[in-house]
Amino acid sequence: MIRLLTLIFVAVMTASSAFASGAPKIKLTEKSFDFGTIREADGEVSHDFVIENIGDSPLIITSASASCGCTTPLIPKEPVKKGEKATIRVTYNPAGRPGEFSKDITVRSNAKPSKFKLKITGTVLPKSKQKSK
Repeated sequence: MIRLLTLIFVAVMTASSAFASGAPKIKLTEKSFDFGTIREADGEVSHDFVIENIGDSPLIITSASASCGCTTPLIPKEPVKKGEKATIRVTYNPAGRPGEFSKDITVRSNAKPSKFKLKITGTVLPKSKQKSK
């Protein structure tokens, strides 16, 4: 009976370590981006965050959500294969939002850990008010 339990334990541990080593793993070149000073009149600005799958199985980005409706993340539609790179494009709309901003984007995937955060910051210069004639 002890041999059987030992054999089961070893089999479970071997299978779980093989599964863990085969998981996708994300490498980010950056977790935050500062747009600096932008002009409200110039419209939307975007930045591409580069991700790389340094794990052993395909990486699937399942979702990305922003802390505000003024920020739109666009995730890769296809799995990111081992050793490949992809981008998460984050677009910020400054319309009606003069002043400093800081927005978080929560990204979920099949990697461990299953979620991480990206951040964009900057300062929006307001549209100049037109002079009355």
